Amino acid sequence: TFLKDGALKIESNIDVSANNLPEIPRMGMRFDVDKSYKQFTYYGRGPWENYADRKHASHIGIYKQSTDSQYVTYIRPQANGNRHDIRWLQLTNENGEGVIVEALQPVGASAMPYYDEDFDAGNTKKNRHINDLVERPVICVHVDGWQRGVGGDNSWGMPPHSQYRLNCKQYMYSYIIKPL
Repeated sequence: TFLKDGALKIESNIDVSANNLPEIPRMGMRFDVDKSYKQFTYYGRGPWENYADRKHASHIGIYKQSTDSQYVTYIRPQANGNRHDIRWLQLTNENGEGVIVEALQPVGASAMPYYDEDFDAGNTKKNRHINDLVERPVICVHVDGWQRGVGGDNSWGMPPHSQYRLNCKQYMYSYIIKPL
């Protein structure tokens, strides 16, 4: 929905009750912004990456970081850099121009110059390393209503505990995005 002030209200929902689908890992959206919007400021958990089941050492506050610093250099490249319980985030250039996302409920978010598929090629399972990653000419922004926890109680073999899995049949979330 376009709002009077030029903002865009995004409302998203999914109903998987009619289908026999496997558990979804994430319910959200991603979009690209100009590469010059490198300043990532947000009100949520930080300052480091955190997830639904890995957030208690990350405190809610206002954090100002570069999108270049969001990638976590794991030995095997994988999706990363999430921030949880975000109320708002903004991405700006050096002149303060950019976009602001106002969550209508706490969301997860990330902003970095990589797509998830840059980390993991899916079923082809190419053996990628940190030096194989090539920055995109854009900043990829995820705004997620829900994301499955990462698990890892026994050397990353166990799934997340049930309260951190996405086993509901319906999900809905919304946010407003507007220019700065």
